[in-house]
Amino acid sequence: MEYLKLRNADLTVSRICMGGCPMGMYGWGKTYEKDFLAAIREAFELGVNFFDTADVYGLGQSERLLGKGLGKRREDVVIQTKFGVKIFDGKKTYDSTPAYLDVALDRTLSRLRTDYVDVYVVHYWDEVTPPDEIVAELERQRDAGKIRYFGLSNVALAQLPAWKPFRGLFVTVQDQFSLACRCHEEDLRSAAATLDANIATWGSLGQGVLTGKYDENASFPADDRRSRDVYVNFHGEKLKRNLKIVEAMKPIAEAHGQTLSSVAIRFILDALKDSIAIVGVKRPEQLADVSRCAGWSLSPEELRLLDQISKET
Repeated sequence: MEYLKLRNADLTVSRICMGGCPMGMYGWGKTYEKDFLAAIREAFELGVNFFDTADVYGLGQSERLLGKGLGKRREDVVIQTKFGVKIFDGKKTYDSTPAYLDVALDRTLSRLRTDYVDVYVVHYWDEVTPPDEIVAELERQRDAGKIRYFGLSNVALAQLPAWKPFRGLFVTVQDQFSLACRCHEEDLRSAAATLDANIATWGSLGQGVLTGKYDENASFPADDRRSRDVYVNFHGEKLKRNLKIVEAMKPIAEAHGQTLSSVAIRFILDALKDSIAIVGVKRPEQLADVSRCAGWSLSPEELRLLDQISKET
């Protein structure tokens, strides 16, 4: 496993982070608690010490399951979780107010069975609450010992000027990035540079399309979010373009004796300096597959090829 020390923090984390969205056990087809608990155990065996979740994943289920799975090993890991997304009657709203942060954090700590969160992340800025009020509350919670550091997620380029005064205070910035999704790359790179923070990517396997398990006939049951058109990676022309990327990855994987998943993650780690790839898994073998990305690198030629074909698609 590869590790890095986060900027602005006394935290050393694995460059593979186990993502907790599927652990919410909602919208990912059939999922089983025993598999997630086994995946957490597998993470320890592989040297993964970084876990990412959010209070909205399964409306708290992901945090509850992560807390259960970590148990007495909690002190051995770094937990990154998020606040600010509310879902009521199927409708999503954003709330970044200090009052909501205070309530949300206490609920998170209870679900995670811990006294503190290592990295507490503004999931989506509501664009109403002034950033200085949010940062002041984060600092208050830090001084109270409930959080150690904080991060920012899904910040668009146009929003960055509002956060620029807080350079050096955030340790991670997150957004979607993979060979199947390059559309947020400028936002992500700019956020990292503006705030002097490490990049963490979500959707790192394109919701699974980069694993090589799917073809043009990919289909999912109604209880799997990927059945919806909004998950564009598995629909229409976007699916066809993604499959072209997969074909380009195959000889590279063969040359290195690696899997397609590990090549997809290696691209992130090599293309984005000092980055962390967040990988959501439903079963322990998926994490073992992805972990093979460590200990080697893409050649400059391979990196250029994948960069070009993923931009073209």
